[in-house]
Amino acid sequence: MTSVPIDTAAPVTLETPQITTPQLGFNSTTKPNPQVYKDAIRTSLSASTLDAVFAAVFGVTTGGILLSNFLLELGASAVVFGMLSSIPMLVNLVQPLGAYLSERSSSRFDYSLKTYGIARLLWLILGISIIASSWIGVTSGQLVTLTLLVVLVSHLLGGLGSASWLSWLAMIVPRRLRGRYFGIRNSAASLTNLLCIPLAGLAVSHWYGGTLQGYGVVLLVSIMFGVISLGCQYFQLDVNPLLQNTSFVKSQALIETQSASECSDTAKKAVDAVNEISIPPNQFTTIWSNFNFLRFLLYFGLWMLAVNLSAPFFNFYMLEQLHLDVSYVTLYGSLQAGANLLLIMLWGKLADKIGNRRILIWIGILVALTPLLWMGVSANSWNIWLWLPLLHIFTGGTWAAIDLCNNNMQLGIVPVKNQSIYFAIASAVAGVSGALGTTIGSFIAQFAEQGGLLGLFALSTVCRLLAIVPLMFVKEPHQ
Repeated sequence: MTSVPIDTAAPVTLETPQITTPQLGFNSTTKPNPQVYKDAIRTSLSASTLDAVFAAVFGVTTGGILLSNFLLELGASAVVFGMLSSIPMLVNLVQPLGAYLSERSSSRFDYSLKTYGIARLLWLILGISIIASSWIGVTSGQLVTLTLLVVLVSHLLGGLGSASWLSWLAMIVPRRLRGRYFGIRNSAASLTNLLCIPLAGLAVSHWYGGTLQGYGVVLLVSIMFGVISLGCQYFQLDVNPLLQNTSFVKSQALIETQSASECSDTAKKAVDAVNEISIPPNQFTTIWSNFNFLRFLLYFGLWMLAVNLSAPFFNFYMLEQLHLDVSYVTLYGSLQAGANLLLIMLWGKLADKIGNRRILIWIGILVALTPLLWMGVSANSWNIWLWLPLLHIFTGGTWAAIDLCNNNMQLGIVPVKNQSIYFAIASAVAGVSGALGTTIGSFIAQFAEQGGLLGLFALSTVCRLLAIVPLMFVKEPHQ
């Protein structure tokens, strides 16, 4: 994607179809200016990529290995780890409510700022409490409880904003460029993780005040980056949800048709997009009679349950059972992010050519077999320096395809009307099933001394393979 300087003075907003939008130069009765529109979209995509980069820095400390190590230092049990992983998924139940509220707002940007802004600032409470714990007498148990509360409330707010944010991106990113663009966006985030995870891990483990205080300091720094990422959204093309299916959608399709006039194949796709968007509202199938979407829901729910049976416990296995230092585990995380970075753009281009469903099926089989590769891993030199690094590289490369194609599949199969409602329902189903998987996994993991973790990994493999079956019956548009 061509880089464009982000120098817009204010977010570009589409208000009413009767009023000409000066920034874009078109209204419902005026043919849109293709060049102005393209510049606005290009700037929006650049801003969204920067948003992903800064948000990745924020996510390094508010999830993943650093947060897990922090709780382990506090003496948290496997059940706490299960709760930590299940909360972000379970709170997706509020996404339909968030979609309902967002559809009655007048700005995607304002709604995102209110939900995600408050959610990220809540982490200040935890960061300050960690640093001041020795002065104000906060115990380890209280810090564990406070951490879970912050995770719960912040993810509840994030759940209210997630469907609106995804619908916003779906409107901004042209359909025919989704695989390529999200490949670039995800690779930028992966590069950030690659650089920040080991740096943050070193800072925490070598902080002169101890690892707990070191985590608190790193957390406060990451919150600042999280706020900056929301500032990047200010430069994205804003969308009024109340008018999402009118002037903006039709104008976007018209621009794509004009831009594709030199290529008959691309022009055909653009015309198909116009025809799809131009369907009268009363002819849209309802959610529960959209059987293709329901088949995708079945796959997505089963897949999230199967994956989360074991996924939250790989780091726990390395830290608790293998007793590896956190610096090793963060190094493995960096290798995983690096593999994700190298392959994500390849998967994006391949998805645009052959479709997302094929990739999800074949790579999904490899991902399903991954937990079996953890069986027999020990703390000897061969495993620490060769097998575990290779395993994380393999995981990063395959999950790059799964994450990207699952996102693109969801964007492709839902209709434009009430888009955020579809996204919210999919997230709610995935959240409940994922939380159920994590809860089941946490109880099985309690029997770690009797081989509970290894049995859990084997069970996850079987369930992952079964979850792929419904995907074979999902139809992907434009493929």
